[in-house]
Amino acid sequence: MASDTDADDALSLSTGAVARRLGVAATTLRSWERRYGIGPAVREDGRHRRWTRGDIALVEEMCRLTGQGVPPAEAARAAQRAAPAPDARAPDVPDGRPRGGPGGRTALPLGDVRQECRGLARAAVRLDAPAMEELLEAVIAEHGVVTAWEEVLAPTLHAVGRKWATAGERYVEVEHLLSWHVSSAIRRAHTVRGAQPLPPALLACVPGEEHSLPMEALAAALGERGLPARMFGAALPAEALFEAVRRSGPSAVVLWAQSRSTADRALVQWIAGMEWGVRGARESPALLLAGPGWAGMGAVPGTGRLQGLRSALDVIEELMRA
Repeated sequence: MASDTDADDALSLSTGAVARRLGVAATTLRSWERRYGIGPAVREDGRHRRWTRGDIALVEEMCRLTGQGVPPAEAARAAQRAAPAPDARAPDVPDGRPRGGPGGRTALPLGDVRQECRGLARAAVRLDAPAMEELLEAVIAEHGVVTAWEEVLAPTLHAVGRKWATAGERYVEVEHLLSWHVSSAIRRAHTVRGAQPLPPALLACVPGEEHSLPMEALAAALGERGLPARMFGAALPAEALFEAVRRSGPSAVVLWAQSRSTADRALVQWIAGMEWGVRGARESPALLLAGPGWAGMGAVPGTGRLQGLRSALDVIEELMRA
């Protein structure tokens, strides 16, 4: 029969994999190993770091302590003192994650999600900005904007919102820092290469609506497909929205409303009735409504509803190429 040590060694992860799992920058893990001896006990072929469950448990405790404000040197000593003996470790579920999940009472309610999502959530709770930046850049580069948004970024943002809603005024700082880094990562990814000569899509949040991240993700995803877009951000005033539509002559206008309090039917009817161009060749935009705020409003003639980033891209691309 295999010993506990053999079972522990069966989980052998690289530093990058551990960084994604715990939501720590790989450079931070290497720094902790160099300064405090918190790192893998075994090196494959004497060179490559390979992390076992015991190694991961030790650095996870280090993360927990530093997240509570304990100085790194003191946290390292405390983590090493508290490290359990190999035969006292809690059993693991088949995928190698400890039962009960990491983070204790500060953990975000994520459910069944990708490991990158768990890593990002842990970094957010610790307010670890360098780790968030590294994780976001890696997941967008590897999976693209759409998959990164649907499977990592949005679930983490929603989990922070749920945690905030159930914890009073706590975790507001987590939401703000995470949102800022998500926005920054998406904007860095918003590079339109070889944009096609098509009328652009105009993206904006309705007046009073400050939640612009979904529209930022849509703009970046359109850019990945080489489709032109004009992103006007949060809370665009009605007159400015009208002027932007008139001057840019877009193929589609997408209006985002996060809540029913900002979803304005009169504004939608006004934009839907717009025309521009010379007499005899008037044009009107295809008006698309996105976001949960429109859910309680009845259908408005001349408009469509968007559901999800991936399907929204397909709808907009079809309109632009028509």
